[in-house]
Amino acid sequence: MDVSFGKKEKLKSKKLFTQLFEEGKGVSVYPLKLIYISTEKKEAPIQTGVTVSKRNFKSAVKRNRIKRLLRESYRLNKGLVFNNTDANFAFLFLYLSKDMPSFELLDQKMKLVLNKFKLQINEKNTQ
Repeated sequence: MDVSFGKKEKLKSKKLFTQLFEEGKGVSVYPLKLIYISTEKKEAPIQTGVTVSKRNFKSAVKRNRIKRLLRESYRLNKGLVFNNTDANFAFLFLYLSKDMPSFELLDQKMKLVLNKFKLQINEKNTQ
């Protein structure tokens, strides 16, 4: 399993971003929320974006730090989803808390949210 987070895996499409907020389904494990939608075939099976609220973190330095931690945590744990699905998805991770997180906390919560997503997808496929 490739543990990189390359250019093709990054969510950059403005159209997909708005579609995620309008039609996306969510999975939450505080302080993370994963919003996802199924997409048609792209270069990468899963495209991912991260956001941190400007309302909760006024300083761009703090927001960027949290986004870096979120991307790193996803990069290390994306194998949980990549190896278990054949469909294509667009992911958006939201950081909901007002406190500065540690990497250990984000890593632990990322695993939980990805496993919860996996269970939700498997339930849909079996119905």
